[in-house]
Amino acid sequence: MNVAFFPLMSYSFVNSVTPGPNNIMLATSGVNFGFARTMPHFLGVYLGFLVMLGIVSFGLGEIFTQIPELQTAMKYLGSLYLLYLAYRISQAGELSKVSVSKPLTFIEAALFQYINPKAWVLASTIPTLFVTSDVMGIEEIGYLLAGHALASLPSVLLWVIAGTQLRRLLSSQRNLKIFNYSMAALLVGTVGMILLS
Repeated sequence: MNVAFFPLMSYSFVNSVTPGPNNIMLATSGVNFGFARTMPHFLGVYLGFLVMLGIVSFGLGEIFTQIPELQTAMKYLGSLYLLYLAYRISQAGELSKVSVSKPLTFIEAALFQYINPKAWVLASTIPTLFVTSDVMGIEEIGYLLAGHALASLPSVLLWVIAGTQLRRLLSSQRNLKIFNYSMAALLVGTVGMILLS
């Protein structure tokens, strides 16, 4: 095996469990919509990133090296979408009236990975840091995907569970508004960090 498997798992766990756009949105969805309704969003994030990692590992990530303007455009598109999501989070209604709003779908969450700067950084560093040979074939890519899949599943799911547990504490309209505004502010802060990087 030409993959540093256990260091990869550690790296993937730490990067997947730390706050970022995906995790903030998953926790917020858990609070506002509960566990079951957040599952398509979670699966979109989880599987969407694995597909992205596979694509980058196969070398299509080289496009950004060849056309750096594309990466800049994605950075701004991703930032605009995050601002839209921050607005959407800030406008979420009462827990008893969440039917008027809806969580992200599987497809929306999966496609979001391609405009999420944190996802691109993670997907592009994993193959370069953890493949220990000059050749990266199907076997190495398989190990990269398996290692990340194993490490990121509990860490990303943790944010959904945390959100659903917070749901009980946020049953009052006032507390829910404070939470949603706080999560929206965190996303806006993330946009600031993205644009300054």
